[in-house]
Formats: sequence, structure tokens, C-alpha cells
Amino acid sequence: MSDGEGSRRARPTPPLTVGAVAGMAGVSVRTLHHYDRIGLVTPSARTPAGYRVYDAADVERLYRVLTYRELGFPLEQIATLLDDPDADELHHLRAQRDMLTKRIDRLRRMVAAVEEMMATKKQGIRLSAAEQAEIFGDDWNGDAYAAEAEERWGDTDAWRQSQTRASEYSKEDWKRIKAESDDLERRLADAMLRGVTPGSAEADALAEEHRAQVGRFYDCSHEMHVGLADMYVADPRFTAHYDEAAPGLAVYLREVIRANAAKRG
Repeated sequence: MSDGEGSRRARPTPPLTVGAVAGMAGVSVRTLHHYDRIGLVTPSARTPAGYRVYDAADVERLYRVLTYRELGFPLEQIATLLDDPDADELHHLRAQRDMLTKRIDRLRRMVAAVEEMMATKKQGIRLSAAEQAEIFGDDWNGDAYAAEAEERWGDTDAWRQSQTRASEYSKEDWKRIKAESDDLERRLADAMLRGVTPGSAEADALAEEHRAQVGRFYDCSHEMHVGLADMYVADPRFTAHYDEAAPGLAVYLREVIRANAAKRG
């Protein structure tokens, strides 16, 4: 045999200490000692000083044990699978696969439930996605609205206050809030169509009612109220919402709120 052929021959793996094997397999030395005591993975030799040393076959057995452990097999059953020549390993693996499939399905459902709870917490609304659609309509996108609101105002006291208050409302509370908001928008539209002048007593009362509705979520000063009114006109989504009730309602509401705030300093 040539020197080249000899260099290509597989060299035997040198014995490994318990610490080296523990590091390779990602287990503790204490675990290896336990496996040795119960006869599950027994090192093939010991040093003259009495220290455990593992050969390649020992390490291979350890990895098989760890694989079964990852699949959920108890140690006693693993020992049977490895040492009993009559054990039906394929049968046990099939049974474990079925158990794992059921566990995966259950975990997926749990993940979905946790994700919905996370989204609900982020929105500050204690409702499921289906309940939000039922109350606010199918085009309601609570996740997107909440993310945008947090980006705009997430570092403000008003945002933190709104998250706390909104999380306390029940489904019935949200239904009532939505109904009262819709009713106020109808009365604002009616006032505009009747020519009620911003700054009049009736318009001021509507402005204060609107501010009180905002106040369900955070303390809304007149200055903040004016800022909201300006946003209703500047943001086309708010404008479209109010103008759906009556064309021009967003601008009218802004003027009503401005006039009311001007009187109150």
C-alpha cells in the first residue's frame, strides 16, 4: 500500500473525555454521569485515574438517546429501543410522530391565540378580530391603525392613557361607544345642513360632546381638540369618513371645534 493510500485511510477517533462529549452534544456533565449510572450511555473505558472516556460508538449511542429524548421518549423506553433486539423501533417512532403532529397542531393554535392577544393589546381594544369587524365594519384594520397611531403618538401620555382606558372596555362598551359616535356624526351633519353657525350655542354643545367622546380615551384639552380637528381635514382618510355622512362635514367639524376652543382660551 502506498503512502498516499495510507493517508486516506480513516483514522480511529481518539477517546473523548466526559467534558468534551458534553460540549459536543450540548448536555451537562451531570447528565452524562446520570446516563452512565443507569446504564443508558456507558463510556467504553476509563483512564488510569478513573476518568470516563468515550469512543465513537459511545458518542453515536448518546446522539441516538438525545434524538429519542427530543421526540419525547422516556429514558426507560429509550433503553428498551436501543438494547432489546425484539423492540419494534419503527412502531414506536410512528406512534411518537402521531403524538408530535397533534402537539404541533395544538401549539399552532396557541401561537395564533397569543398573536391575536398581542394584536389586541397593541390596539388597546379587548376584542377579537371578528368582534372588531362586527362592531366597526369589515373594512376595519385595527392592526394597521394601531401601528400608525403608536408610531405617531407612542411616546405621549395621551397614547399611554388611551391604551389603558381602551383595554378596560368590554364588547358592549364598544358597541355603545360606536353607536354614540355615529349618532353625534348624524347630528353634526344635520346641524351643518341646517346652517348652524360655528360658535353658536348649538354648535358649541356639539363640539363639547365630541370632545367628551374623545375624552373616553385620553384627557383632551381644547388645544388638543383643535389639533384633532385639523387632522380630520389634513388626513384624507378622516375627511372621507366624515364626508361620507355629509359632504363637507370634516371641514365643518373643524370650524365648530375651532370656534368653541377660541371661546375657552
